[in-house]
Amino acid sequence: MNLKKESVEWIKALLYALVAATIVRLYIFETMLVPTGSMIPTIQIGDRLFVEKITYTVREPQIGEIVVFWSPFVDERASHMLRLFDKFMDLFSPSKFRGHVKYVKRLVGKGGDVLEIKDGKLYVNGEVPEVLKDRYYEPEGIFKYEDFYEWLYTASKLRKDKQAYRDFIYDIAKNYGRTAAVLVFSLIGEEGLSYGEAFLPGLLNYFDPSMVYYDEKTKSYYIPGMIYHEFYEEYYSKLDLKKYVGKTDDGTIRIRVPEGFYFLMGDNTKESLDCRYFGFVPKDHIIGWPILRIWPFERFGPIQKY
Repeated sequence: MNLKKESVEWIKALLYALVAATIVRLYIFETMLVPTGSMIPTIQIGDRLFVEKITYTVREPQIGEIVVFWSPFVDERASHMLRLFDKFMDLFSPSKFRGHVKYVKRLVGKGGDVLEIKDGKLYVNGEVPEVLKDRYYEPEGIFKYEDFYEWLYTASKLRKDKQAYRDFIYDIAKNYGRTAAVLVFSLIGEEGLSYGEAFLPGLLNYFDPSMVYYDEKTKSYYIPGMIYHEFYEEYYSKLDLKKYVGKTDDGTIRIRVPEGFYFLMGDNTKESLDCRYFGFVPKDHIIGWPILRIWPFERFGPIQKY
């Protein structure tokens, strides 16, 4: 009887521990694995970060701070990079973010801020913030093509209609150049590819083979990308983006961040998928800030905010 009673107590203790761990995971701390080099040299590929979730519930993140947030869209490509532990832990995430992944970037703009990139420097409300003076920013994505977010929306919505999708990509190439078309294609991906089929004949005949996956259900190959149109319709349908993105007299594209949104960019902007490419991040997507690097052990230590 004592053995049975002791076993019951152990089971109860384990259940209590599981409940406590779940509460901590949901409301106080969580971890994330960084699979890309978008924040080099601040954060390296393969770093596992300990993310504190309370601070940004009592105050807003400030310009220059490093922020962890949910990707605004389902990111098929990053999902393939997650390890088993991360996939399991994300089962405890809010249901609205199922299929989304965690991003870590630096906050460069809040609601009402006006952003411009000139000579590699990011101007916020006409000045380069002190915390960003030593950082170089590449004027790509929305800072190069003022209709870029709309292109992504249309491409994402058309992706399941292969002919219409490719026609749209070719229209971008015709009107804005091959580089713009290939960029949209690379971000949105493609479905229904056959073995050996050219991706975009005349524009992109070859693609990194490691980015092509096989779908057992459809018995076809595909290139993972963004499921972007669902996010766009939920958060941008009430915004007139033309009011927030426009050219100045000298041709520089100026961005005004809408209220209720943030603009975040990676430190390594040549290798960063950030707001230049997918748009403004809603405040409710913010998770917290990384306070500690817990892996690898040789780089164990606190993450500097600035």
